[in-house]
Amino acid sequence: MKKVLQAALVALIMILLVALSVFGYLSVDEFNPRPVEALGIEGEGHNMVKKDASIRMMTWNLGYGALGDNADFFMDGGKMVNTADEERVKFNLNKDIEAFEKFDPDILCLQEIDRNSARSSFIDEAEYFIRHSNLSIFDGAFSYAINYKVSFVPLPVPPIGKVEAGLAFFTDYELTSAERLSLPCPFKWPLRIINLKRCLHQVRLPVEGTDKELVIFNLHLEAYDDGEGKIAQTKVLKEVLRQELDKGNYVIAVGDFNQYFSNIDVSAYPFLDGDIWLPGSIEVDEFDERLEFLADPSVPSARSLDRPYATAESHDPKDFQLYVIDGFVVSEGIEVEKVFTDDLDFVSSDHNPVVLDFKLK
Repeated sequence: MKKVLQAALVALIMILLVALSVFGYLSVDEFNPRPVEALGIEGEGHNMVKKDASIRMMTWNLGYGALGDNADFFMDGGKMVNTADEERVKFNLNKDIEAFEKFDPDILCLQEIDRNSARSSFIDEAEYFIRHSNLSIFDGAFSYAINYKVSFVPLPVPPIGKVEAGLAFFTDYELTSAERLSLPCPFKWPLRIINLKRCLHQVRLPVEGTDKELVIFNLHLEAYDDGEGKIAQTKVLKEVLRQELDKGNYVIAVGDFNQYFSNIDVSAYPFLDGDIWLPGSIEVDEFDERLEFLADPSVPSARSLDRPYATAESHDPKDFQLYVIDGFVVSEGIEVEKVFTDDLDFVSSDHNPVVLDFKLK
């Protein structure tokens, strides 16, 4: 018995030493971006934004190419960690390309796009789109902002492994600049070192014949916090939008807010009981009155990942948790022509793409 206890103690000490070594290394290697960082712009746009000309913008959380209709996810009440092999990731990305080509956007804002991650077979998804699509946006200007970079995520079992992912912006319009604006991180050590470091991906486009800019903020706000992170990040968003409005610029915030807009009727998608992820709410009245919040409640923009969608007995909102958490915030001076969500039945991602047609006045 004594030898058994000694062996157990030695094993426990070894496990603790390994854990301390891993988290020690990750602490030293932690991704610590500065509050504001200039971002590179690859390629160049061949057109300039014009007033009174129709512009199409698409936003889509791609679920890093691995959260198709076959997947559930352990953080959302499901069981899976590794949700797609290389073949399935490429299947999902090809489906994404079909949607891009269907709508042919002038501006494409993507969230959860992997560049070098174990969870998506280390495929550089931005390069995949550039190589496999002939759309003009993939031959124009490209900017990328990292919001998740960890050399090895040791949790759960099996571990997630290496992750590099972020926000991507594609367009054939000319860009003035691109910056990464850090958002507050709600997590403390050690969770902080293996978690996302979220940001606003700010991109500036000159407007022909004016001294104004179209300033776009691509974003993916907090998901798995206690709610305080979303509030703090939304407060930062509110302030940067106000600053650009005061400059007289055209402004759009776009992406996955992980929150409902209080002015959008989402009663068609009631909260269900159970171990299911639930979003917060953005109180629109607390923002500048010069802003308009837009989403399409007729089609869900996201689904729960507590179980696979493909095998669910019913996709009815009363039986399966659906959300409207992706959309746009646009400033005065922008004439909205149409906002709609394309129902792709969540085949390639746990989100559907949302499209905005607009003009600058």
